Amino acid sequence: MSKFNQERVLSVHHWTNTLFSFTTTRSASFRFRSGQSAMIGLKIDENQLLRAHSLASARYEDRLEFFSIRMPDCALTSRLQQLKEGDEIIVSRKATGTLIIDNLEQGRNLYLIGTGAGLAPFLSVIKDPETYLRFENVVLLHGCRRVAELAYGDMITEKLPRDELLGDFVRYQLIYYPTVTREPFFNRGRITDLIASGRLFSDLEMSELNPQHDRLMICGSPALVRDTRELLMAKGFVEGNDGAPGEFVAENPRASMIRHAVKRLQPYSATSFR
Repeated sequence: MSKFNQERVLSVHHWTNTLFSFTTTRSASFRFRSGQSAMIGLKIDENQLLRAHSLASARYEDRLEFFSIRMPDCALTSRLQQLKEGDEIIVSRKATGTLIIDNLEQGRNLYLIGTGAGLAPFLSVIKDPETYLRFENVVLLHGCRRVAELAYGDMITEKLPRDELLGDFVRYQLIYYPTVTREPFFNRGRITDLIASGRLFSDLEMSELNPQHDRLMICGSPALVRDTRELLMAKGFVEGNDGAPGEFVAENPRASMIRHAVKRLQPYSATSFR
């Protein structure tokens, strides 16, 4: 039995010349938890180009959504950027990943820290009612180099607050904090610098991070994951995983890609993970 479902592209949106998102059909048998990822890819002749992508859609939606960035050295993302409605892709039958709230201990505030396309898993998390039932405040931090890269801003600030299912949760519990590093914007600076300096908490009118009541999820560049992990561990935070919930969890898309490829797809000798 194949480890993949074949899905059809329903829509494509290009945010910038490198950032893009697309939606696909969803097989009735596919289940996932908010924050998880799946291996997706394309069949090229006899080979399969595969890469782990976080699911940006809500777990209850009848379609799948992915938010991606074209990487110059990645054969798959260069091809995914060319997708159009009606094209076919393959999606693994099983979702994986550490960015689920069950990997966090009980807490008061949930910080979702993402850079670039690392926003993707948190789009799923903020569309899950369970997130708001677990935490009093949900703070979504999205860092990019340029303003145009702050994808999904209108959805977060305009659409979700009016959503029939989520509206009340979002209006009263979700705090959205976008920031850029290379252009003028009302929020400026790297997320880790804003945390270390205390400016983030001054802007939000919240107390600084405390492992007693704050919980965090991190997804983005290797530098973001590394620097944030070091910052949190210096403050006494303990990292969680599938076996032991902690005070923060982290996912590096590139490391996740390699880990999932080796663990789940080793039998596919013709598969390329470039």
